[in-house]
Amino acid sequence: MLGNEVIKLPSATALGPWFALALACIFFATQSDRFLSGSNFSLIMQQVMVVGVLAIGQTLIILTAGIDLSCGMVMALSSIVMTKFAADLGLPPAVCMMAALAVGAGFGLLNGLLVTKMKLPSFIVTLGTLNIAFAITQIYSHSQTVTNLPHTLVALGKTFSIGGTEISFGVVLMIALYVLTWWLLRDSARGRHVYATGNNAEAARLTGIPVDKVLIWVYVTAGVLYGIAAWLTVARTEVGDPQAGQTDNLDAITAVVLGGTSLFGGRGIVLGSLVGAIIVGVFRNGLTLMSVPSVYQTLITGILVILAVSADQISRKNAR
Repeated sequence: MLGNEVIKLPSATALGPWFALALACIFFATQSDRFLSGSNFSLIMQQVMVVGVLAIGQTLIILTAGIDLSCGMVMALSSIVMTKFAADLGLPPAVCMMAALAVGAGFGLLNGLLVTKMKLPSFIVTLGTLNIAFAITQIYSHSQTVTNLPHTLVALGKTFSIGGTEISFGVVLMIALYVLTWWLLRDSARGRHVYATGNNAEAARLTGIPVDKVLIWVYVTAGVLYGIAAWLTVARTEVGDPQAGQTDNLDAITAVVLGGTSLFGGRGIVLGSLVGAIIVGVFRNGLTLMSVPSVYQTLITGILVILAVSADQISRKNAR
């Protein structure tokens, strides 16, 4: 009966990112007449779509109480492999895109095996694979940008119009990936196993959850997502850039933390990471419209991360 039902309101942690985004939009709308235009919001979404997809994979890993520092460089290597296969070898675009996914999945498998079989900390493992991916990217590309790409590889960078606002196909793909991941984490057994592993891996193991298999699946899935992000960055820039991705790992972690996912694992909503990525994009776009130097944009982003982590720590203490 309705009278006996308990209505659970969203927690402050879940609502916090949405309040932060709303407040940021209100503030920047008062500072620039261009901020609320459809074309500006379209630009923001195009700017965050690559980091947004990286943040999905990063969310999966952070939910298991891990972290992945290699995501940006794995994405860069995947993009170089994809574009070199197309430009130099003349392989079909579908084969090139599958190669990018394979590179991402391969690094994900390597990370997952080192974390589960060697029992190495994810921070150290992914710091090592970050450097490996960076070195291979520079060696294979000879530190040269790859150009003259087939239309199919850059198709996701094209746009279509709704109500006079241009929307990128890549943004649509990013949102679809978020919805799919949200559903998997919420409604599938594997998603519940991810949360259980992040909450308490030993307790999860004692209840029969194959923790190692869950972790390997998480890292491989994240790697595939990095391969998709590689496709998006190539589509957006229309080149294979060996210098890409060098700060995207920190941007992805920032998006996840601002989105309310706990760095201690087991708590968070993947849709929050999308909000977190948009928050970063809104701040950078709004501050640019206000002619604020980029160094101050980085400063403000760092302050936001510290505030988000502090709020998570306070929330954990209050929950005990």
